[in-house]
Amino acid sequence: MTANGVTEVARAPRPPAQAIEGTSQYLTFLLGGEQFAVAIIHVKEIIEYGRVAPVPMMPAWIRGVINLRGAVVPVMDLAARFGRPASALTRRTCIVVVEIVTEGERRDVGVVVDAVSAVQDIAARDIEPPPAMGGLIRSDFIRGMGKVDGRFVIILDAGRVLSDEEFATSANAGTNEDVP
Repeated sequence: MTANGVTEVARAPRPPAQAIEGTSQYLTFLLGGEQFAVAIIHVKEIIEYGRVAPVPMMPAWIRGVINLRGAVVPVMDLAARFGRPASALTRRTCIVVVEIVTEGERRDVGVVVDAVSAVQDIAARDIEPPPAMGGLIRSDFIRGMGKVDGRFVIILDAGRVLSDEEFATSANAGTNEDVP
């Protein structure tokens, strides 16, 4: 971690977008006592939680924005995004800055998580299709269920969870309600 609280995630150079499907490394993190993961190819960096500026008329799952080296980055509370109570802020709370590609354009989004666990290699054979989870998490947010050390990790589809359409729909609605 550097003096300004920013941790760069080491990874190989980015492959073309079509190669993302073959990704086998995932950043795992805790959220409400559950283990989640996102493909490391999407993770730009991990920073300490701090100085999030609120933005009026946003849904409750948008905490606000941060200034990341001169760029304005929206910050999403992932727990609230899933229809759960907002994440409690602790000393282990951090923001995972995730890069997504929408309509050919790269965009950064900060995601509040309870704690980052590790970077895990998960073989394709150890990933099950997403189950029907009822109202817990929208099934289109889940890429699969990875088996790590005898436990399941929910692998998120970063492009769906952090999509521009979801932001636009919520922002245009001008509500402060949770959007499951």
